[in-house]
Amino acid sequence: MRPAADRLAQLLGHVLPGPLPVRIRAWDGSRTGPADAPLVTLRSPRALRRLLWQPGELGLAEAYVTGDLDVEGDLVHALSQAGRTVRDRPAARPRPAGMAAAAALAVRLGAAGPPPPRPHGRARLSGPPHSASRDRAAISHHYDLSNDFYALLLDPSMAYSCAYWTRPDDPAYTLADAQRDKLELVCRKLGLRAGDRLLDVGCGWGSLTVHAAREHEARVTAVTLSRAQRDFVTERAAREGVADLVDVRLLHWRHIDGGGYDAAAAIEMGEHVGDAAYPAFATKLHDALRPGGRLLIQQMSRGAHAPGGGAFIETYIAPDMHMRPVGRTVDLLEDAGLEVRATESLREHYTTTIDAWRATLEDRWDEVRALVGETTGRVWRLYLAGASLAFAERRMGVDQILAVRPTREGNSAMPATPAPWYTAQSPA
Repeated sequence: MRPAADRLAQLLGHVLPGPLPVRIRAWDGSRTGPADAPLVTLRSPRALRRLLWQPGELGLAEAYVTGDLDVEGDLVHALSQAGRTVRDRPAARPRPAGMAAAAALAVRLGAAGPPPPRPHGRARLSGPPHSASRDRAAISHHYDLSNDFYALLLDPSMAYSCAYWTRPDDPAYTLADAQRDKLELVCRKLGLRAGDRLLDVGCGWGSLTVHAAREHEARVTAVTLSRAQRDFVTERAAREGVADLVDVRLLHWRHIDGGGYDAAAAIEMGEHVGDAAYPAFATKLHDALRPGGRLLIQQMSRGAHAPGGGAFIETYIAPDMHMRPVGRTVDLLEDAGLEVRATESLREHYTTTIDAWRATLEDRWDEVRALVGETTGRVWRLYLAGASLAFAERRMGVDQILAVRPTREGNSAMPATPAPWYTAQSPA
């Protein structure tokens, strides 16, 4: 009988002609493929069965997270090299005879049979998209995984968003420094002063909320849909001595009431709003500000011709997430009556940030498995690798958009030529 790896190569050849994009090691120990290509191990025919029942990205991802399929070496490098090889060659359209031959090959390799059990961790949402209850379930799926897990993965500020790397070549400069510089950048763009009222929409674990209160003496209203985050930020504000300046509310953004805020921020929260609801979201932020009040949106975007997201991300990580090109978001903010004053791309900063999280995940892998289990750990390994690559290859971006609610006279109440937002020096 021919080695399984050779038959797998023959099977793949019906879809992707030419040299294999990866080196294959099959369950019988046989190998085939270019010596310099990433090594992919199929531990059992169940990996093929997953692809048979669920072709495409999601089937491959579930084969990986269950361990039916593994990749040797750095996952980002493997995904990049294999993806580039596939993109450079058009996929073949098998003729009926070829499809029949491929099906027979798959059966002989053990792919036939009932669908394998799905790994745990899929999002289970119900109700109309972006209703308050469904949004709450989507947020809970991702952010309530475990406060201890995020504390393990993130820097001490618990900032789960793109950092701002002002000294990336300095070996003494850490993720914690870059996150502090990002928080200070946001506060400076917002022009925060002592006593200002700041609305932090989608506050996460309170990194901006606490920084603004502690470093700028702002009075912060923090909004989240996650009970675990609400409790964490409330306790954190008390622990860091700013409880008198921080009010944490368990609210959907639609239910934010009142106005007169001097500033508002939504740090990587707008992706969860949904396309149809974004105009109402932008209007809510406009109405929350006093005339002359500033808004800072930090939000992921997608390339003009890139889909963003994907089946794996939407199933296991961030269900109902929506991204658009940054220019479209600018249009929506201005349609709501805001004046956009500046945009800044942080795309390269996100690659560096995600790679820092990836390094922590690998360095503390035993702790990750003990906290969330092998399968969830592998979900995050794949998620962070794919995200790093998406930002590096410009399929995704992230931008800071500074806007203002004009005064009644139509003025921005901002300098015509503002000083640079930031210097290379970290705040003391």
